[in-house]
Parts: sequence; C-alpha cells; structure tokens
Amino acid sequence: MSIFDKLFGKNKASENEDRIGDERSKFMPEEKLPLDEQFIHHFTKQGGRLLYSIDETEIQAHFEDIMVEHDFFEQPAFCYDPQLMARFNNFNLKFSADHREESSFFITTCEYLISDHGAILFSSNQIKEKKPADLPETFIVIASTSQIVETIGEGLRGIKHNSLSSIPSNITTLKNFQERTGASQDKDLMQYGAPHKRCYLILVEDL
Repeated sequence: MSIFDKLFGKNKASENEDRIGDERSKFMPEEKLPLDEQFIHHFTKQGGRLLYSIDETEIQAHFEDIMVEHDFFEQPAFCYDPQLMARFNNFNLKFSADHREESSFFITTCEYLISDHGAILFSSNQIKEKKPADLPETFIVIASTSQIVETIGEGLRGIKHNSLSSIPSNITTLKNFQERTGASQDKDLMQYGAPHKRCYLILVEDL
C-alpha cells in the first residue's frame, strides 16, 4: 500500500482501528507509526512541504508548481548534479554549480530521510563541502520512499555500506523548515544557530 493510500484512503477498517485506538487505556504506550508516516508527520510539523509522486509526470508537475509559486522561471538555480540538470532542463532555468550567491534555489538529492526527526541527511555527495547555511534559502529535494530510515545511526550505516571506496565527508542533517520566534525559539535550544530553509521534498513512491 502506498503512502498516499495509507494517509488518505479512509475506509471502514481504518475507522474501526480509530475506534479501537480511542478505547485504549491512556496508560498504554502509544502505538508506533510506520516509518513513512512518522517521517511525514515530523517533516511537515517542522514546516517542510511534502509533494508526493508516483511517477515522472507527477514529479515534473510538482516541480512546475514550485516554479510558478515563486516565479523561478528563467532564474539561476544552484545544482551540483548533472542528472538533475538534465531532468529539469525544460523550465528555462540557468543551472550553475558555481554562483550560489545569485541562485534562487538549490535542487538536490539526499542520502536518507530520517523518520524519528523528520530530517534530511546530506553528505558531500550532494552538497560538496558547503554548509547548509551557505546554500540558497529554498531547497528542492528529490528523494524516494526507500530512502526513509528510522534514525540517523541507520542513515550513517547506510552511507558506510554504500561507499565503495571512501566514506563521503561533510555528513549533515537539515530539519529546520520554518522560522521560530518567541517562546518556541527559547524552548528549542538544541537547534540554536541551526540554519532555517524553505524546503520542498518531492517524495517518489518506489516501494
């Protein structure tokens, strides 16, 4: 069953599950969500914009919607990945891997999606030796459901397993997708000084 079906396919079975859930004792531990639903919950709660896709047509349509929303057409776009440049070469964008200061957005893939934090794990494979704070304010990330893992530790083990020659450097996560102010900022001391980005995640169903 796809994420879309699980999130939006309300039926009698799910209604019964809701009723049973309501009848559970408040002293019982909460049932753990599947990894995909857990990631979506945390990611969107932190301000991330999720765009779910099942094929290339929907990927292209979501990308176009982002271009329209921010009037990014014919604007400079920062990208290190030649495959992504070719994939979205029909939008009159000026792709560059050099002029990040002038770019309207950064388009990239990622290593993993971390469900227990709603975070996105990057390495030098995607961002070279740049810090997230040094990259454009708007991120467009292309990822698949098979990249969702539960913890950062699992993501790090996956990177090590997939590295044939040497482990990539500059491994970092991004999880701040909306501006914090006032009391909420005071409570989140662990994220003090962390960069905030407007992040669109085009999530492709591949399971």
